[in-house]
Amino acid sequence: MDRSANMRAIRSKDTRPELAVRSLAHKLGYRFRLHRKDLPGKPDLVFPSRRKVIFVHGCFWHTHRCKISHIPRSNAGYWGPKLERNRLRDKKNIDELKAAGWKSLVIWECETKSEDDLQNCLEKFLGEPHTEPVRQMTRNARLIGSEAGTVYTGSMAGRRGKCRA
Repeated sequence: MDRSANMRAIRSKDTRPELAVRSLAHKLGYRFRLHRKDLPGKPDLVFPSRRKVIFVHGCFWHTHRCKISHIPRSNAGYWGPKLERNRLRDKKNIDELKAAGWKSLVIWECETKSEDDLQNCLEKFLGEPHTEPVRQMTRNARLIGSEAGTVYTGSMAGRRGKCRA
């Protein structure tokens, strides 16, 4: 694969680290919007009711100081200024969000490796979720709506009866 094809294949949305953060946040009961264009920097996850945003940064592209990040030795005259512009743009976007009353969290690609650490980070930044975690049902259960609420039928009926959702 030549360099042009390689650069075209690099995604700005739906990257593996971003999907890991989104999946965990949703599993913990947090609800969010994605890539709101009306906010500076189009944050990866937006929690409008909390006025909080999360950026999931790739260590290379946003110059994190970790093992994953490095400055290429070839064409250093291009990469040095390019990565510095990315870093300055990130700082400007976070400053603009702060001025507009939003709190920001940057999660680095290398920080998504440990799910336990990531969960602690999300819970500390976001606080308690507003919604209850999604309930799991067995395969044989089905929901029937009624005026009194949702009733479990099938294999769940004997164990739970009514569910007050």
